[in-house]
Amino acid sequence: MAELILYNTLTRRKEVFNPLHPPRVGIYVCGPTVYGDPHLGHARPAITFDLLFRYLLHLGYQVRYVRNITDVGHLENDADEGRDKIATRAQLEQIEPMEIVQRYSDHYHKSMDQLNVLKPSIEPRASGHIPEQIEMVAKILDAGYAYISNGSVYFDVEKYDTKNHYGKLSGRVLEDLLSTTRDLDGQEEKRNPFDFALWKKALPEHIMRWNSPWSPGFPGWHLECSAMSTKYLGDEFDIHGGGMDLLFPHHECEIAQSKIANGKDSVRYWMHNNMVTINGQKMGKSLGNGILLDQMFSGNHPLLEKSYDPMTIRFFILQAHYRSTLDFSNEALQASEKGLSRLMKSIAMLPGLAVSNETTINLDIWKTNCYNALNDDLNTPILIAHLFDMVKMINLLSEGRERITKPDLDILIQQFHQFTFDILGLREEQLTTGESELLPKVMDMILSLRQEAKKNKDFALSDRIREELGKIGISIKDKKDGADWEIG
Repeated sequence: MAELILYNTLTRRKEVFNPLHPPRVGIYVCGPTVYGDPHLGHARPAITFDLLFRYLLHLGYQVRYVRNITDVGHLENDADEGRDKIATRAQLEQIEPMEIVQRYSDHYHKSMDQLNVLKPSIEPRASGHIPEQIEMVAKILDAGYAYISNGSVYFDVEKYDTKNHYGKLSGRVLEDLLSTTRDLDGQEEKRNPFDFALWKKALPEHIMRWNSPWSPGFPGWHLECSAMSTKYLGDEFDIHGGGMDLLFPHHECEIAQSKIANGKDSVRYWMHNNMVTINGQKMGKSLGNGILLDQMFSGNHPLLEKSYDPMTIRFFILQAHYRSTLDFSNEALQASEKGLSRLMKSIAMLPGLAVSNETTINLDIWKTNCYNALNDDLNTPILIAHLFDMVKMINLLSEGRERITKPDLDILIQQFHQFTFDILGLREEQLTTGESELLPKVMDMILSLRQEAKKNKDFALSDRIREELGKIGISIKDKKDGADWEIG
C-alpha cells in the first residue's frame, strides 16, 4: 500500500505521514464553543477529522484522538476584551453558565451521533483543566515571554518574534500586524495590541472565575488547547487540526505559547479544513446565515426546500475535498441525496449477484485506485468517483455483461463495505428520498390539526399532541401565527 500523504499547513506542502511513535498516533482537534445549537459549519471539521481518525484506525494505527470542548474564556469576536460567549448566553436565559454548557454539549453530541461521527478518545473541557493552564502561564512568565498588567497576564509577541517567527502558520508578518493594529482602542493593558491574553482578571460582573497567583479570573481562549494537548499527548505530538477560521489567531497563538512553555515546536503536522459557504460567504451563526443541523434534518428553514437525512449531509461534505470551499445549495444537497441512494442500492445488490467460474473485472486495480485517493491527502471526491466506477460494474454484473467468481464477490463486498461504511462513515439506514420528503408534510398536517384543536378550545388535545410528539423526539415551538417544529 502507498504511503499516506497529508498536506501540512505549516510547510504549505504535502508530506509523507511519519508518526512520532509508530504505531501510536496523537491527534488534537479544536472542538466547539458550546453556547448555541450546532450548525452546518460545525459538521465539516467533525466529519473531516472523523475521516482521518477512521482511516488511521483502518491502517492499523493506535490513535489517541483528543477533541476539546471550549466552555470558558472565549470572548466576543475572538478577542481579549468583551463578554464571555457562554456567560452572555447564560445571562440572557437567566441560568447558570454550566447549564448552557451541558445543554449545548448534549445537543452537539446528539448531532454528531446522527452524522455517525465517532466519539474521540478523550473530550476534555477547558473549565476542567484550570490548574494545567495556570501552570503553563507560570512557565511562560518564568521564561520571560509574558508580563502581568493589572492582574491579567499577556504573551509578549514582539519579544517572541525576535527569536521565532510569529505568523509562520498563517503567513503573517509582525511588521504588518504592527501597522494594522497599533491604533486600536481598548488595549491599554497591553504593551502591544497584538499581544494576547494568557490569563484575564475578571471584572466584578464576570460570572466564571477562578483563583490564580495573579488575580481571580479566567484563562485566555488560546491557552486551553496548549494545556490540554500537552496533558494528553505530550510536549510533541503528530497532528493538530481544526477549521481554517482558527488558523489565525488561535492556532498561531498556540504555536507561540507551546514553544515557550514546552521548549519545542509541539505539532508536527497542522491540518485545516476549509469553510462551508453560502453565496460565497462563510456560513456561521455570528454572521446570521447559519443553518442549524436540526433544521437541515427537519427542513424547517427558509433556505431549505426540504429536509435532508444526516447521511446526505455527511455525503455532501465528503464529496468535496476537505481543503476546498464547500458552497451550500439545495441543488447540491439533492444531487448528493440521489447519489447516495444510488450507492446504497448498488451495495444492497451485491449479495444477490449471480456468480460465475471467472472474473472479468479487475478488482486489484480498483482497490489500488481507492487507496491511492485516500493516501493522497484524503481525497474523498476521487475515492467516491472510484466507488461509482464500481457501481457501473455492479450494474453490468447484474445484467450478465460482466462476470465474477464467488471468492471475488466476497472480496468486493468486504472492500466496498470498508470504503463506504468503515472509512467514509456512511450508514445504510438513511431515509429514502420519499421518506425524507414525507415527514414535513405529515408534520404540517399534525400541526394544522393541533391549531384547529386550539381554535376550538380543546386544549387537552392540543397539549396531548405536543406531549406525544415530544416522546418521539419532536419539539413544538408555538408562535403568534402558528407553530414550528424540530427534531431534538
